[in-house]
Amino acid sequence: MTRTSRQRRLLAATPLPIAITIALAILFAVMLVSIAVGSVTVSITDTGRVILAHVSGRTADVGFTVDQIVWNYRLPRVILAALCGCGLAVSGVILQALVHNSLADPYVLGLSSGASLGAVTVIVTAGAALGGIGVSAAAFLGAIGTAAVVFALGQRRGTLAPTRLVLAGVAVGYLLLAATNYLQLRATPNELRAVLFWTMGSVSGASWSRLGPVTLVVVVVVAVVLAFGRRLDVLGTGDEQATALGVDVRTTRIVLLVLASLLTGVLIAVAGGVGFVGLMVPHLVRLTCGMGHRRVLPLAALLGAAYLVAVDLLSRTIDAPDELPLGIFTAAFGAPFFLWLLRRDGGLA
Repeated sequence: MTRTSRQRRLLAATPLPIAITIALAILFAVMLVSIAVGSVTVSITDTGRVILAHVSGRTADVGFTVDQIVWNYRLPRVILAALCGCGLAVSGVILQALVHNSLADPYVLGLSSGASLGAVTVIVTAGAALGGIGVSAAAFLGAIGTAAVVFALGQRRGTLAPTRLVLAGVAVGYLLLAATNYLQLRATPNELRAVLFWTMGSVSGASWSRLGPVTLVVVVVVAVVLAFGRRLDVLGTGDEQATALGVDVRTTRIVLLVLASLLTGVLIAVAGGVGFVGLMVPHLVRLTCGMGHRRVLPLAALLGAAYLVAVDLLSRTIDAPDELPLGIFTAAFGAPFFLWLLRRDGGLA
């Protein structure tokens, strides 16, 4: 047994409470550094003093500028990045379990493209094309509509075919991307700036007023999904075996698909098109921490949050004071990882 294999086995054998504590510590450390570091660097001590002061209802003795930077700018942004990373990672875990394919995630299956098209349609047409609904609702409808089409195309004789499903997702995703590009040609300069936000991804628009609905959706959906851990394990044994063990396969798939679409739609509505998070994080967790979903789900949620917070930190510091879109970095990291998975697994089958 190689040293790497022994390390993986050791991590997989770590009791879940200890593993979650380690993941929480990583997330806390990454968030604290991300709040402190930027075009204006704030010490870790002052960062902690500002947060503790606001939480306790006091005024931090660090100066108005530092207080504003930490509390009103960076903290909401870091929290939003954590929520997006958490939700997209959990969505990836769900989709990979539902389709029995390790390459599935909201981006690869086209859900991200559908959500982006819905949001961009509202932006360009001022909601007229979709009956005046809001951007978030349009993103959700785009995600769940795309999921329904992809799952319909991905079936063979009434049974989901993993290879067919991934190929259908890629094809539908490109079709929706073409429609989004067409809408860009019709957009005004101001609308085009907003459209580019959806196609490239960013959490720069974070604010305390926008965090409430997103936090509610992510916390509630992730909590519900955690209760499906055992059923996700059973689904991995095949539809017939899962049915024999008392799992309503069709209902479980529909519920989880709606939950994954809700997460994807809401998160893209506030952060734009951020790809590959749902592909990379669940795999890294499985490779290092074990395969059971009651273990994978909470660890993927926490480490996904830490990952996107770190990516956001990179996006706003690598070319400071300018900011780069999140999608550039998630694609730069995710595409090679995707190719490595193809090589490791010997293809899509």
